[in-house]
Amino acid sequence: MDKRSVGVIGATSFVGECLVSKLLKNDWQVKACTRRNVETIMQKQHPALSWRQIHAGNNNGIDQGEKITDWLYLAPIWTLPAHSDWLIAQGVRRIVALSSTSVLTKNHSIDSNERALANQLAEGESRIKDWAKQQSVRWTILRPTLIYGWGRDQNIMQIVRFIRQFGFFPLTGQAKGLRQPVHVEDVASACQAALLSERAVDQVYNIAGGETLAYHNMVEKIFFAMEQPPRLLHFPEWLIHAAVKMARILPRFQHVTSGMADRMNQDMVFDYSAAIHDFNYAPGPFTLNKKDLC
Repeated sequence: MDKRSVGVIGATSFVGECLVSKLLKNDWQVKACTRRNVETIMQKQHPALSWRQIHAGNNNGIDQGEKITDWLYLAPIWTLPAHSDWLIAQGVRRIVALSSTSVLTKNHSIDSNERALANQLAEGESRIKDWAKQQSVRWTILRPTLIYGWGRDQNIMQIVRFIRQFGFFPLTGQAKGLRQPVHVEDVASACQAALLSERAVDQVYNIAGGETLAYHNMVEKIFFAMEQPPRLLHFPEWLIHAAVKMARILPRFQHVTSGMADRMNQDMVFDYSAAIHDFNYAPGPFTLNKKDLC
């Protein structure tokens, strides 16, 4: 039986690398697309894997050969319109795109950059729906929350790097806001499962981890995974805000925002029962291994 073909845009992204590996193990023929120069991609080659360098709005003509109807879009969701004509020319009829629960949690942030991100995500989701309807493309949007794993995430690894450098971790107040960290492999599995599910067509799903825990408990588990005794220092909100303002003067801490500190006490819990029902989503608990901490 011929292998089923799938196109992956954002194949060298955090989730993309994991998903491409999973697809190949599951006997898919994968066309991996990336902005990077494919000649410099240092990844193990595979007979069922081909690479294509793409550029927003300028993809140097139409690829020859068999059309690919199934696509996974792992690049920032608001960039999809720049590739929409090219995707139609490739034969797209079904697409699964990654968004983020940040569209829900950062839309009222005190930080303007975070609000701008939430607006980008919301606009990206809306434009995909409109485009898909016009082109008769069946779509699914997945919104993962707090992705971690493989040492490549920008969530847990920020905490890990801080602990390695300073030996402790600062918390705002009691840091009791609830979290559901989701492993990158669970997100990759959700992408593949949603692509194959008829129930998932024209739907939006929140994708969370299988364990709900308070922010301070999450940080404690990171200490334990690093084989270090937890050293959590609790500070009042005003002091954390002042420290963030000072830290942002340094280039290495410009990504830190007051919104990040405030959210330590805000619950960010999402119902993913629809994903369980529609494509058997089954995330694992928050567990870190050596590969996740490298």
